[in-house]
Amino acid sequence: MEVILKKSIEGLGSAGDVLKVADGYARNYLLPMQFAVHATERNQRHFEHQKRVIDQQESKDREHAQEIAAQIVDVTCHLTRRAGENDRLFGSVTPADIVESLRASTNLELDRRVIDLSEPIRELGAFTVSVKLHVDVTAELRVVVEREK
Repeated sequence: MEVILKKSIEGLGSAGDVLKVADGYARNYLLPMQFAVHATERNQRHFEHQKRVIDQQESKDREHAQEIAAQIVDVTCHLTRRAGENDRLFGSVTPADIVESLRASTNLELDRRVIDLSEPIRELGAFTVSVKLHVDVTAELRVVVEREK
């Protein structure tokens, strides 16, 4: 069965792609979840228009993300935490803590989910944290964790 993807699905394709998939996969998953529509000529014409609108919005979002990335590159987040022996923290620094520090220092409103920490920071020191602002735009943020006096 041929379908047109309405949303990007990892491992399958991006929005607007016309794909041939198994009938059961389309009938039982893609169509009911509204991830795709049947690849009729009418739907293809409609989706070509939608794709142009989506591409324009995507380029605006990318430009906005690049502006934010340019602001983030110059920023260093300073966090103070209580620490024990061997510079281990009592607790940890989470993405929510980093976003709050960033908001206090630069007035940037970011979602905590854009901060890419594989695991929370649990010791004192300087760290480089990846901030994924857009599919194509990633910025590096410097985070310094200092001992609370």
